[in-house]
Amino acid sequence: MRPRKRRVLDQSLLVLGAGALATGLAVLTLGPGTSAASSHREAPLIAGDPRADNTDVYAFTSPDRADTVTLVANWIPFEEPNGGPNFYAFADDARYHIKIDNTGDGRADVTYTWRFKNKIRDAADQFLYNTGPVTSLNDPDLNFRQLYDLTVTDSRGHTRTLLRDAPVAPSRTGEASMPAYGALRGQAVRNAPRGAKAFAGQAEDPFFADLRVFDLLYGGDLSKRGQDTLAGYNVNSVALQIPKSQLALRGNTSRNPVIGVWSTTERRGVNVTDSRDKKTNTGWRQVSRLGNPLVNEVVVPLKFKDAFNTISPDQDRTVQPVVDKVYDPILPKLIEKVYGIPAPATPRNDLAEIYLTGICKACGPIKADLNAHSLNRDAPRRKIVPAEELRLNMAVPPTDEPQRLGVLAGDLAGFPNGRRLTDDVIDISLQAVEGAAQTGELVPALAEGDKVDTNEVPFAGRFPYLALPHTKSVNSGPQGEGMQQTAMHTSHASALGAAGALLLGAGGYRLRRRPATS
Repeated sequence: MRPRKRRVLDQSLLVLGAGALATGLAVLTLGPGTSAASSHREAPLIAGDPRADNTDVYAFTSPDRADTVTLVANWIPFEEPNGGPNFYAFADDARYHIKIDNTGDGRADVTYTWRFKNKIRDAADQFLYNTGPVTSLNDPDLNFRQLYDLTVTDSRGHTRTLLRDAPVAPSRTGEASMPAYGALRGQAVRNAPRGAKAFAGQAEDPFFADLRVFDLLYGGDLSKRGQDTLAGYNVNSVALQIPKSQLALRGNTSRNPVIGVWSTTERRGVNVTDSRDKKTNTGWRQVSRLGNPLVNEVVVPLKFKDAFNTISPDQDRTVQPVVDKVYDPILPKLIEKVYGIPAPATPRNDLAEIYLTGICKACGPIKADLNAHSLNRDAPRRKIVPAEELRLNMAVPPTDEPQRLGVLAGDLAGFPNGRRLTDDVIDISLQAVEGAAQTGELVPALAEGDKVDTNEVPFAGRFPYLALPHTKSVNSGPQGEGMQQTAMHTSHASALGAAGALLLGAGGYRLRRRPATS
């Protein structure tokens, strides 16, 4: 019997249940999950256009409505709660999308689109966002309002309207202005046709991480970890809760449970088609894109970041310099240089499987059937292409007690199977990029990740699940509520990190390496 190595993942057979496994997902044996992280200011051009900047995408089976999937996409990073008098609004000259690929060809088969418009009651004699306490979304004291139309477009280009002139939850301007903001937010949750729900408005930024990692990986001093850089900030969010049958290929979730998800932003631009006769075409152009967010931050070199934001997943395989960086990534080399941890050998077929194909036994070195489009029985195999998407297997039921490390902790409803609000994607990412998905072992020196293990405030138990926006200024000082929340959060993170280490030492994660076969 082979002796156990330190922190070896116990890769036991994890049976999902016959009813949910019509596509061959009967047994899952998997090490650490996919790489993903926040996408705040990930490319030079989009950093100058916050209202078009996608920050995070989430896709998960709804914990309280297991026959539905919840999709969340956020925009406008680092919203300071007291950033008035012109508070945060969606762009009224942009189109916001969440796209679904259920065939694996890298193209959207279902596209949900939000178009926003502004309504100002008194633009001539007021400068305030609201002129008195606001108690409803139709309150005359709400001087600035936004409404949106929500449409869905199928793969044939047929579009139908789901909601028209639906209200946006306003920016939370403070306790004096909006004394019962929770009630206001509730009014912005709308029922849509065929059992769907929709929301648009401001929310607390659900991403949690110590982004000082970009300071040369903490400058080689891991004692500097543990501060949630996003604590206290807000974002603008759209959310949908959709019956799974409306997302699955041919409407059949049991035969075709895997979907790929990403969000995009489009703006109008001028495209010169032929300078000789000066013909121009004014149309919509994609300026931002987000699936697995860490791809553009950490995988794509600076030279190609802006271009990556403009293309569709079906084009990914044609951009060879970016594909090369999946197989030979930059980050492990930087970790080796700063911390002396040897970079895994290349080519990184495990990362190509995670980013581009989805995970299946026939896809790459991770011997598991999880979320590749090839697991859909009705997907045309010849049309499936490598494409960067956040993939979700809708057949996996929600977990009663979600684990922040997702599949790494034996929780199949988390990363890499979609992304929940509570998934600690930074810590999973560090392990995956260091090769843990193919070795089945955690890298001990990075086992605690960034030491930010949870969000600084709890999420809600029902749609849209996002926490209410913050009202305290981020720079309110040591006596301010925001700083107190950060301190409490850091203490929680340290405690959870220690608990996680104990669990690993005790064999708490029951994922064991798959024995080698000849």
